Amino acid sequence: MADIRGIFKSVWRNIRATNAGILLVTGKLVNSSTTVALAAATNYAAEDVLSDSATAGTAWRFKNVVEREGGSGVIVNAQIKWVTTALSPRITLYLYEAVPTSQLNDNAANTALLAADITNYIDKIEFMALSDLGGVSEASVSPSTVGGLSVYFTLESGRDIYGITVLADAVTGESAGAKMTIKLGVIQL
Repeated sequence: MADIRGIFKSVWRNIRATNAGILLVTGKLVNSSTTVALAAATNYAAEDVLSDSATAGTAWRFKNVVEREGGSGVIVNAQIKWVTTALSPRITLYLYEAVPTSQLNDNAANTALLAADITNYIDKIEFMALSDLGGVSEASVSPSTVGGLSVYFTLESGRDIYGITVLADAVTGESAGAKMTIKLGVIQL
């Protein structure tokens, strides 16, 4: 019940009525992005984790996505960019309000969503296949695309969210150290 009251308190100050009798939820849009140099020691299998290290991987961290400790937000868009060409896998981003205990090592088989992480689990974002028209491979998700958003969340504490990035498809031709950037557009409530 405390979670629901927290959401209403947070959202209440951001509700506006229109002349047509429609309630709009407003807030400040912030972008939080994280860039990782992928370890990519060998080819990726489907359902492998994408991370910075094959032996000591870390979660993707999206800083200051809420206005204050224990705040609320709505993820309204997400972008992923992989500085490489000719790679077009589908990718899933699992989101948590604390560092997850699931597998974080690059090129290892994904274990998310673990029972131990359920209390910190927010949701997942499924990116459609990355597109490559001669430049960086990229994809975006919004309310109007496949894998559509919005993802509403309230953090128990802190201002950051954490992620595990997982391939839905096998990938060959990757380069060690190639950078991947994920950007989340969040309306702070």
